[in-house]
Amino acid sequence: MHTLEPYFAWRNHYIASDDQRSPFHGRQYSEFEYSTKIYNYFIHPQWDSFESQTLFCKILFVDYEERFAIIEFIGEWNDCLFNDVMLLKREVIDVLMAEGINRFILIGENILNFHFGDDCYYEEWFDEAMEEDGWIALLNFREHVLDDMKSIDLDSYFVLGGELSEIGWRTLTPAHLFERIDDCVNKRLGLIG
Repeated sequence: MHTLEPYFAWRNHYIASDDQRSPFHGRQYSEFEYSTKIYNYFIHPQWDSFESQTLFCKILFVDYEERFAIIEFIGEWNDCLFNDVMLLKREVIDVLMAEGINRFILIGENILNFHFGDDCYYEEWFDEAMEEDGWIALLNFREHVLDDMKSIDLDSYFVLGGELSEIGWRTLTPAHLFERIDDCVNKRLGLIG
């Protein structure tokens, strides 16, 4: 797992540690010292901790004018033992929402497992995002993780699956990825409405 780095090709567009409005502003990173672990496995030092023992993230891009954030994850999303969604909501999402962000693209190809607890923080996040016509889209999550999320109806709060499980997002700029996800979300919401 130590070889899985957060996506770095967009660093010429955005760096969370340089953004005064970011929850990770001012963070210092080592390229050589591996000290953070998920269970017994070291992870790359560029991942950001938000106090979870098993889930780490990297804010890859934020556009305050267009009001969206792209966040990549690694680890195990464990609400059952560690209430990861509460930590994520309070430490990262609430900070971004206070700055006007209401559309979230969550990249989950490095999330290995999902263990559910309850859905109150998902509901809170969804309700707050929807107040401003926002949404939460899950991009490239593993099928078994999506199945576990769907089994407790978290798909009520997230836009997931279908095209969102197949996008080659690394070939796009952040703006183009947002446009593509926004189009997909709007089509799905149009089918519902």
